[in-house]
Amino acid sequence: MKVYDSEPGRQDEPERERVKVGIAEYEVTTAEATLTTSGLGSCLGVALYDEAAGVAGLVHVMLPSAEGVENPTAAKYADTGIETLLVEMERAGAARDRVRAKVAGGSDMLDFSENGSGIGVRNMEQVEATLDAFGIPIVSEDVGGDHGRSLRLEGSSGDLLVKSANKGSETI
Repeated sequence: MKVYDSEPGRQDEPERERVKVGIAEYEVTTAEATLTTSGLGSCLGVALYDEAAGVAGLVHVMLPSAEGVENPTAAKYADTGIETLLVEMERAGAARDRVRAKVAGGSDMLDFSENGSGIGVRNMEQVEATLDAFGIPIVSEDVGGDHGRSLRLEGSSGDLLVKSANKGSETI
């Protein structure tokens, strides 16, 4: 899987703190930090942003649901990861009714079509259901396909830069 990592900033851009979000991790920022994650194959990066409060968060989920899992790592699963991220964002000043979502990843890196939907599709279905349950709209997405992605969430603007092996870079 070819994944693009971050590139150095341009000379005219101010240097911002970069915070790496690993697999099954999340981060929240109220500053102008940039949250990054890479290695998104079937995993999904869910970026949440409250523009009025200036609060942004990013979670890197691996699997759809923690249901039936004993002592789950919250950020590993779409349902509990989004809920945990949202709670932390509210603690930082975000209001749930102002939060908007952007989602990227969810590729089908391996063909399991004989066994039903691939993990990337199931992850996205759970992300949609969880966000809908919290009343959070998805305003932009870059999901599916068969390629890896890396993400860079600008905490100051909520812009999500998606870098992929097949499509280059795109801000959503």
